[in-house]
Amino acid sequence: MLEIKGLSKSFGGVTAVSSVSLRVAENAVSALIGPNGAGKSTLLNAISGIEPPDEGEVLFSGERINGQSPVRIARKGLSRTFQHLELFGEMTVLENIMVGRYAKTKAGFLSSGFRLPFVAKEERESRETGEEILAYIKLTHRRDELASNLPIGEQRILEIGRALATEPKLLLLDEPAAGLNIRETKELGELIKRIRSEKGVTIILVEHDMDLVMHISDRITVLNFGEVIAEGTPLEVQKNPEVIAAYLGEEE
Repeated sequence: MLEIKGLSKSFGGVTAVSSVSLRVAENAVSALIGPNGAGKSTLLNAISGIEPPDEGEVLFSGERINGQSPVRIARKGLSRTFQHLELFGEMTVLENIMVGRYAKTKAGFLSSGFRLPFVAKEERESRETGEEILAYIKLTHRRDELASNLPIGEQRILEIGRALATEPKLLLLDEPAAGLNIRETKELGELIKRIRSEKGVTIILVEHDMDLVMHISDRITVLNFGEVIAEGTPLEVQKNPEVIAAYLGEEE
């Protein structure tokens, strides 16, 4: 589904990601973990087109996508959420989901302005899809509330719902459990597993909650100072000495 070859990204004199290569299997949950500043979010930004890499390739279903705009990448079936919530706070919950349909619609500025018949049809279909997604993520009861009024846990779920509205093949989740309590994190884990099993979506998860990562991931890649230091199953990664040292430090 996704292959990264020798990807590097620097900001000024600081190397955030250095020669990272990894492969993500179709219909898997692949976690990307590491200490703060390890380069995880930078890697997601490079994959999704927000920060083009300085070197290397990003192949999505065999096609090179680095250098393409985030909108073009989204239209190919790659969507994401953000570490810091990027909802439209003054729009309703349903409207936020409908915004996610933009990548799947064809109406432009002029056709929308003249309210051509197919524009109304697309808007009706977007609303219907939005209602279906709200039911799927169990937020129908919030449909007409402003997104900014939702508690943090529901805002995180809403952002995932908006990403689902693009009908992704690959979904990048950047710290979706940040700010959630134990119950909310458990519900989030169940939703991620449902998205994979019921919708067939491949998932890359960046997360600091190790209980969540270990319970839902098929494969884990560990970054430290922008480099891959370990890769394997949850059990293999847990026992890796380099991973233990990166998180806990080495004994004197």
